[in-house]
Amino acid sequence: MTEKTRYSDAELDEFRQIIKEKLKKAQKDYEQLRDGLSNSDGNDVTDTSPTFKVLEEGAATLSKEEAGRLAQRQMKFIQHLQAALVRIENKTYGVCRETGKLIPKERLRAVPHATLSIEAKDNR
Repeated sequence: MTEKTRYSDAELDEFRQIIKEKLKKAQKDYEQLRDGLSNSDGNDVTDTSPTFKVLEEGAATLSKEEAGRLAQRQMKFIQHLQAALVRIENKTYGVCRETGKLIPKERLRAVPHATLSIEAKDNR
């Protein structure tokens, strides 16, 4: 029996659904982070009395920096998921970019944007 070189269309459809669900959640999370950075909810240090303003400004700055890092990370995750959808359309999804072998389904279900098999990651 020959070794499979790619996943079937039905298998790719399963992965497409998994990725679309994760993408939808990731985009929602990104929007919340972005809204928090822009203070679109209207809650900021300007809403409090001047006594607490200095303390809150420092905490708000740290919080915004952390939210900014999280938003950047979330955007990178979204981009990886979108690239995985392109690989599905190209029918190259699930193929390790170093070994050329299929990445196990279990790994792709857990990390749907994976481009390396565990074997290839261990060799790095």
